[in-house]
Amino acid sequence: MRFPRGRRRLAIVVAALLATAAVVVIVHRVLAPAEVSTVARADYPAPARPAAGVIGRLPVAPLIVDGRLRVYAAHRQVYADRPVDGRYRTSPYWSYRRWPAELTGVVASGSTVVSRWSDGQLVALDARTGGVLWRADGPEPVETTAPARRTWAVAVWDASGLQLTDLPDGRIVLVVTGDAQARGVELSGGRELWRVDLPGRCRSDVGTSATGLLIGLDTCAGAATVEFRDAATGEVRERWRPPGGPDGLVVTPLGCRTGGSDCLGLRTAGPGDEGGRGWLLAAGSPVAAPALDPAGAALVGEQSVAVLDGVVVGRSARTGSELWRSAGLGAPRVLAGQPGRVHLLTETNDLVTLDPVTGRQLSRFALNVGSDGTGWAPGAVTAEGGFVAVERLRKPVDPTGDDRRYYYTGETVILAAT
Repeated sequence: MRFPRGRRRLAIVVAALLATAAVVVIVHRVLAPAEVSTVARADYPAPARPAAGVIGRLPVAPLIVDGRLRVYAAHRQVYADRPVDGRYRTSPYWSYRRWPAELTGVVASGSTVVSRWSDGQLVALDARTGGVLWRADGPEPVETTAPARRTWAVAVWDASGLQLTDLPDGRIVLVVTGDAQARGVELSGGRELWRVDLPGRCRSDVGTSATGLLIGLDTCAGAATVEFRDAATGEVRERWRPPGGPDGLVVTPLGCRTGGSDCLGLRTAGPGDEGGRGWLLAAGSPVAAPALDPAGAALVGEQSVAVLDGVVVGRSARTGSELWRSAGLGAPRVLAGQPGRVHLLTETNDLVTLDPVTGRQLSRFALNVGSDGTGWAPGAVTAEGGFVAVERLRKPVDPTGDDRRYYYTGETVILAAT
């Protein structure tokens, strides 16, 4: 039986419309903005207290959270695994994904994990469950042409434009900056405290201070100037230049809790200078601290630790008086510091941990796992909660090489307890 020509045409049109509608639905489901939150189904793990030594190796950089979890970044995902001292990465304890936005940075304080996304969205997660605590709008992050390396170390160990700082009244503020704007957000509930316009890329972040300040470097009007902005109000409290300093400044934060957050000091130098001038951050202008002048000197609490002529020397950062010295370690380099610990790496890639107040050796062991060996160069490093994680790079280091050439192994991050 044949349909009349008019009905046949109508059937073809209807079929085409239905097919188009089906394609639209499929495309919408695939491409529409979405988020997927997979919460934890097991109990929150207890804090780990592993013995000093190498724990294991990981393919991506871990952010140690609350002494209980490891949190990782991926292209469109932030996720956690457990236990914190596990030898390898395990199945996610919880996971949070967004689409089509891309993850640009992660910071954490206590059991709160905050992720920042390419559309400016801030999403705070409860580390205990992975559930969303709050969402807030933030300025879109500065675009970068540098591709993310496969470990995502920059995103979790030193997230650009995303810092935390403690206020004197006990509140914690998340400071978020972009090209043209900065905002202060209260960590506990995501309430916006302030927002200010910024002049553009002639101003850059240095970090935040342990006294509740956002530190920036402003080159917009001539000589480079360090800007201190109140993290509670967003108002500029002071603009400062080191006396007799060069017009061009390189400013390095010192004694930070993680990344550029809660820093205790600064080092200022001219472009290309090997050393510089060290400063302690106080209530007023920075205070000169010559013990922090040498390149590579670390600030750990009130102590400066530096390697001078092959000898590790601990000094009071405030007075400059020598507290201790430790010889016989070859020619080590200061790798990182954290409260109560300073970590050094020897020429043979032994990790040596000293008490920064007394110089007493707390632990020493080779940073080797399995049959990997120690013929690598250190890359990005983090130290928190008694743990140290180090990227291992292939020698000679080629910053322009692809990831296979750049990294030492597939599981390139080595994790140790100290």
